[in-house]
Amino acid sequence: MWQTAMVSWRVLGTASLAAGFVAAVVFGAGTAPGRADESAWRLGDPVRYENLSVFPVLSREEADTRAFVTLDEALQSGEVVVTESGGDSMQRSRDNRPVAIPESSGPLVNQLVLINRGKRPVILLAGELVSGGKQDRIIAKDRIVPVGAAPLPLDVFCVEHGRWSTGSKFQAANLMVHPSVREQAAVEQQQSKVWDAVRSGTTSPSVAAGSGGGLASPPAALSASRLAGAMQSAAPTEAYAKLYSSDATGVPVDSFVEEVQKRFEKATSGLKDEQVVGVVIAYGGEVAWSDVFASPALFERYWPKLLRSYVIEALARPHLKETATSEDARNFLGAMQGRETTESEPGVYRWHQVEQGRYVEIRLDSLRPAKITLHWLKIHRTSY
Repeated sequence: MWQTAMVSWRVLGTASLAAGFVAAVVFGAGTAPGRADESAWRLGDPVRYENLSVFPVLSREEADTRAFVTLDEALQSGEVVVTESGGDSMQRSRDNRPVAIPESSGPLVNQLVLINRGKRPVILLAGELVSGGKQDRIIAKDRIVPVGAAPLPLDVFCVEHGRWSTGSKFQAANLMVHPSVREQAAVEQQQSKVWDAVRSGTTSPSVAAGSGGGLASPPAALSASRLAGAMQSAAPTEAYAKLYSSDATGVPVDSFVEEVQKRFEKATSGLKDEQVVGVVIAYGGEVAWSDVFASPALFERYWPKLLRSYVIEALARPHLKETATSEDARNFLGAMQGRETTESEPGVYRWHQVEQGRYVEIRLDSLRPAKITLHWLKIHRTSY
């Protein structure tokens, strides 16, 4: 039986990226914080375009992550099946064995059922979108689904506020919602706040500051009023993938993504003995977000949809003149003292969250087949 146990709520320190993530990857998840060699990683020079700065996180070390499959990969290959909760009572495993689906009184907005029919553990990250069913949904929390697990009641949030009808089976969307929406799912855990973030584009307080007070900065390209117009015409059901497309909004999302990708490839193509394992993201002068992975290969599998998510957030924020420095990015990765929550499924994974004021960091540790930190996330909260 699938079980997730709440292990602890306590106040303590948590390691920085240098002393925590690298320790987990290089020396194993059980290594005490602060024991890692900080020379094993560094921040690369920022890649800048418009109001977005991307700082590559570089490492000479990497974990072997080939044993894991991402949600998009598993959905595309058929290794994972996602259904509405309360839908069909039976599904088939990969070897054609019948699998019973947990029963409920009917389809639920905030819960789906996931079956891992494959031979590899599946990584789920908060904010990943699955498309289809009665409404498009996003994953609520980072976790790992092991091989042979019972059908998993999966907590999700809706990002399509309007459609509730018979739809196709759930498919890989190859999309990650942008940071303002992802924050509401991963940290606030409230459906109403997820919807508000989808409709407004961003929950950053800098939007209000940039729209008045005599500041010379132009308003955000992807404004709430522009999104409202897109909802009325191109995406009346507020389907995320349609709402945030260039065609729906008239905002150059696609060309922005292409330009940042081109600059990022150029900046990281000549690395020697180092590879990109993650990024730190800044909007104007605010360092706001980071996603770091256990290996370059795992980072590359998530990078295309992560980049698009960062760009949407950039377009939803005003184009202020300030830019974050490399020192700002390094300080963002510094150690925290705060309240830590730990959840665990024995022998599968551990999930850690630490909160300190406006900052939250989340770490997903695999316990099998290897003890490694698969994903490390830090957020400068927009709503606090």
